[in-house]
Amino acid sequence: MDGDIKSAIQKHHGGCPHDCPDTCSMVFHVQDKKLIKVQGNPDHPMTRGGLCVKLNDYEKRHYHPDRLLYPMKRVGPKGEKKFERITWDEAFNTIVNKWQEIIAEHGPQAIMPNSYLGNQGLVHGLNGGDAFFARLGATVTERTFCGEGSCTAWLLTIGPTAGVDPESFIHSKFIIVWACNSVSTNLHHWHIIKEAQKQGAKVVVIDAYASRTAKEADWHVCPKPGTDGALAMAMMNVIIEEGLVDQDYVDNYTVGYPELAEKARERTPEWAAEITGISADDIRKLAREYATTQPSAIRIGVALEKSWGGSQAIRAVTSLPALTGAWRHVGGGILQFPVWEHPYKFDVICRPDLIPEGTQVVNNLQLGRVLTGEQKLKVPIKSMMCWNTNPVTQATESEKILEGLKREDLFLISAEHFISDTAAFADILLPASMGAEQEDIILSWGHLYLTYNEKCIDSPGECLPNNEIFRQLAKRLGFEEDNFKWNDTECLENYIDWNAPACDGIDLNYLKKHGYARLNVGTKDDRAPHKEGNFPTPSGKCEFRVVGAKNFVAGPFRQMYEGFQPGEDIPELPDYVASRETHEANPELAKKYPLNILAPKSHGFINSSYANIENKLKGQGEQFVLINPTDAENRGVTEGQKVKVFNDRGSFEAAAKVTTDVNKGIVVATLGYWRQMNNGVVNSVSSNAFGDMGNSPTSHDCLVEVASL
Repeated sequence: MDGDIKSAIQKHHGGCPHDCPDTCSMVFHVQDKKLIKVQGNPDHPMTRGGLCVKLNDYEKRHYHPDRLLYPMKRVGPKGEKKFERITWDEAFNTIVNKWQEIIAEHGPQAIMPNSYLGNQGLVHGLNGGDAFFARLGATVTERTFCGEGSCTAWLLTIGPTAGVDPESFIHSKFIIVWACNSVSTNLHHWHIIKEAQKQGAKVVVIDAYASRTAKEADWHVCPKPGTDGALAMAMMNVIIEEGLVDQDYVDNYTVGYPELAEKARERTPEWAAEITGISADDIRKLAREYATTQPSAIRIGVALEKSWGGSQAIRAVTSLPALTGAWRHVGGGILQFPVWEHPYKFDVICRPDLIPEGTQVVNNLQLGRVLTGEQKLKVPIKSMMCWNTNPVTQATESEKILEGLKREDLFLISAEHFISDTAAFADILLPASMGAEQEDIILSWGHLYLTYNEKCIDSPGECLPNNEIFRQLAKRLGFEEDNFKWNDTECLENYIDWNAPACDGIDLNYLKKHGYARLNVGTKDDRAPHKEGNFPTPSGKCEFRVVGAKNFVAGPFRQMYEGFQPGEDIPELPDYVASRETHEANPELAKKYPLNILAPKSHGFINSSYANIENKLKGQGEQFVLINPTDAENRGVTEGQKVKVFNDRGSFEAAAKVTTDVNKGIVVATLGYWRQMNNGVVNSVSSNAFGDMGNSPTSHDCLVEVASL
């Protein structure tokens, strides 16, 4: 009987590690050294006890039967998932010996890291291996899957500010959610917006299809894909021409208004109506309501950048609050990534000082072309280590990535939880720990809280945290820098500027006790950071006009390395820049592929995480494509029918969902599905071309055709 008695449940602080702006504060329930339940922290002002459909049974992911538990080496052809168990010593020794051979023959730049936000922890996440690879002398990797063009536009216009507090939206009277499907990808902020809506705020969603969020708005404004810049410029035209500008604010706290006004004079609602498909009357109505209903707030999503010209559109949108003086008010302004005011010490995390001068840079959107040799490098890549990313599904031009991963001379290491599409091609598989099994502070890019994650259970099998993997490799390679000797707690003590004003009254012990802490940057009821300008730009003002600016990728997305930035000239003023794969821009291509495809994030997965979990797949449904009834009828496609979506870059199969949620000429297929469970994925058809700034993706600037199977 005594053996059946269970110990008391212990509760521990957790933080959702996934690529989501909400960074939920969680509570881990542990019994008999096992994670039995996860819930949202009911005390957290944003989480408020709730979790999204991905995380609401997070404990099951820890104990999933397909989880990778032991180091493995490949014993069959690449991609066939034939591995056998080895020891950690053999795994580490194999990696180090192979790398030393590669370095001796080709130099350290023949090795490249590849990571993204499969984990957002400061210790174990995106940048967790940067110091190691900097010390190794490896190729620097730019990671620009999403948000990086937005960052470039944001920083040029208003600098590294968190902007309007997401919690302050409760005070907003007019809210625009622009290219963000908050219900699926920013749920806890959506709850705040809904509360504001109940108190009388008007909620407008601007999106190129009827997303879950658009359906809950007071008004869904539906521009053609890639035309948001034209809409924003036409709104400027109305605001300026009808005298709705807050001239006092503009005169005192902005730069370049006369030039912007001259540019906007050409961008009439009638001009924009032809481009966007939105009537001139509706454009005028939107501009007037936005300018005259204060406080007004805009929430922009990463989808806004995903066409050629997307970052110029973001510059235009980011300029609107200064034109109208919305920044004067609590709950007025614009929200992108509040991370800019978080006191993270990226130079300490990444150690760019260790990167040898002249080290080459590879962008993860170009991975297929790099691995196949189509893109010529000074030093060809002979080895790649992947962690926290699954490029076969998440990067563009999937077919070329697959071709490159099949190279027998490419030594691939994958630190993973499961044998993903990318991990299937690895020579060495390393089992990585999950959330409740490791200590970290989770980076927050959607609110103003630090979020602590406590290690409260042991990892199953022989899984190790990412940072321990890098520590062990560093030890075997003889690296003596302090970074490679810090334990996880010591990393956290060094990775945050605890002396920053934002951390007044907060230290690591406080976080360990409480689980989260709001940064001292004002409260939701009084934060108006740019009421009197004070923008963190060179001029201290909102810069409508920038002179002499060069294209760049923000430091954290390229290991804080400043070498080989893109460097192209950036236009002085924001403006509409047309997409490249459209009927208007490329009529010959449109004859073959007449449909514009959008590839938003899914509701049931977080990128490709959870896309192999049975109940998440059931909730999300099989891989699908939304298609308008007219387009479906013209192709003989019926509801539920299997179809092929294709262009010159590749193809994928999906079930057709015939719906008026998408307009004629547009199809929608969500990201995240695993290729090994499907015939192709949406990134099989995506272009690897960069957008206009920040080396951003152009996955919404893409033409395809759909045919029945």
